[in-house]
Amino acid sequence: MRDETVGAAQQAGRQGGVSVRDTTGPVGLREAAATEAADDSGSGSGSGSEAGTEVGPEATSVNGAPPHPLPWEELVKTALLGTDRRAAPVAAGAEGNAPGALLAAAAVRTVRYRAGLRAAAPAGAPLSAARPDERPPLPRAARNRLAQLLAVRTAGGTDRRGAAPDLTELLPQWLATALRQGFAAPHDLLPALLDAARARTDLRPAALAFAGPRALWLARLNPAWRFALRGVPGGAAGAPAPEDAEGVARLWEEGLFAERVALLGTLRERDPARARELLTTTWRTERAEDRLLFLDSLRAGLGEADEPFLDEALADRSRNVRSTAAELLSALPGSALAARMAERAASCVSLALTGETRITVEAPHECDAGMERDGVTAKPPANRGERSWWLGQLVEAAPLATWPGRLGGRTPEEVVALPVDEGWQSELHGAWCRAAVRQRDAAWSRALLGAPGSPVADGPGAVSLAERAQLLGALPEEERAAWVAGFIAAHGLSDSFQLLATCTAPWAGPLGAAVVDALTTARRAGGYPWSYSGIMGLAERCLDPAEAPRLDTLTQPDPPVADPPANSTTAYWTDAFARLTGTLRLREAMHAELTRPPA
Repeated sequence: MRDETVGAAQQAGRQGGVSVRDTTGPVGLREAAATEAADDSGSGSGSGSEAGTEVGPEATSVNGAPPHPLPWEELVKTALLGTDRRAAPVAAGAEGNAPGALLAAAAVRTVRYRAGLRAAAPAGAPLSAARPDERPPLPRAARNRLAQLLAVRTAGGTDRRGAAPDLTELLPQWLATALRQGFAAPHDLLPALLDAARARTDLRPAALAFAGPRALWLARLNPAWRFALRGVPGGAAGAPAPEDAEGVARLWEEGLFAERVALLGTLRERDPARARELLTTTWRTERAEDRLLFLDSLRAGLGEADEPFLDEALADRSRNVRSTAAELLSALPGSALAARMAERAASCVSLALTGETRITVEAPHECDAGMERDGVTAKPPANRGERSWWLGQLVEAAPLATWPGRLGGRTPEEVVALPVDEGWQSELHGAWCRAAVRQRDAAWSRALLGAPGSPVADGPGAVSLAERAQLLGALPEEERAAWVAGFIAAHGLSDSFQLLATCTAPWAGPLGAAVVDALTTARRAGGYPWSYSGIMGLAERCLDPAEAPRLDTLTQPDPPVADPPANSTTAYWTDAFARLTGTLRLREAMHAELTRPPA
């Protein structure tokens, strides 16, 4: 009997043009059930009308039985129990073959799923044409290069074990250059470009800006590309233009959460006051987790006008909302909260009255209600003392302008150089680091970073590379690059990955030269190349292509080896430098293709 029923299913599958698996065994049934369950939930490509019953004449079984009205789960239950123990949910057919009819119905469902069959949609109004893109078309060479980059992404990337460049990592740079040059995207590459943006969220802003209005037109026709319509006027949810006051109010009142977040973010970038006013209209009725995310959007364009709203949020019933509001207020040195924190912090930190000139610390003995209202978390994390935990929060929230006057009129460099009571220097300097990052204070960041040649774990204020990387973000780009170049010259590349990630590409001048010199030194010292794989990958994307000629000599073994073993350190270094050099030359060619004057 089993052979006959399997044959019936395979016969039905052959009539549908595809092969059908044997689903009578437990493994086959479980696999088929999982496949159909995905279809019924709407995640499969053919999920359109498959959620419940078969529809249309194409659902008729191969033996002439009417379409079965039951979902796939009922078919699976009957098949697992057997038609002798459970009545078949489909007509047995003229020959009375219940197992055959059951599997024939299952085969029809499987064929329809694999074919991606959907119920026909009623004819609607004709589609309006996409808004024209007035930007000039890409040069032919640049268009071909984009096609190559998108094809490599679709194929799954490049093999990183060889010397070939990793083309998948060049697409962001290509898009950035094309946007700067003001070119329009080729129409035939828009689907691949949208697929790339769907797969990589980091590509989306540049990819959608480059794709232009035709991509939005396409996104309305394909649910897989609906991400492109979020926050776009006229998008999937009918997102209004910022100047459409009535539409903005309606979407804010009726939209989904993601649509409201996107709307608030768009308004905040264009008109911070209007976005804040919109948020106040529904603030008291929002869920706590939603209030937290909405509040976080105020970081963009944060200013003194936001203080009254943030001050009210200090009384919020959610601790996370209160903490975020306090953090935002502490980033406004002129706020009332910053003044209260400055007073509390100054009472804890002062100059010693006797003996050598040093900073003495008297941490808080309690966390009172006023401190908690201003965002101080009373309970410390594991392995932290309460008093040091409270002190750190007070100091990091106090304006940095508090300390020169409090500590004898000294500059930030002089304050940081002062000795601190035993056991308190790390806590105090760490809090100053967090304050400098939060307040984007270049003078204090510079003082806390110290000289780039100072020991890695013993800087004047930064106790970790992560803190140094954050402090570098407050410095101007050129100064930041020069500091990192000095750090690499003193310490090599082993501890520089986080620091290099803060520098603007391309790495040129002293920074580029320092990276090349350090890589050369690492190879000649016999270091393991895979220890530098992160740095090499970063260099491929960020190093100035003008450094390629200096790397040419490094693409050969040093000392020369006629045929190094494939798994030797020499072979790995040679491949790594060949890949780096090839990528730099490819980036140079990409830039030339996009900037070359039209013939």
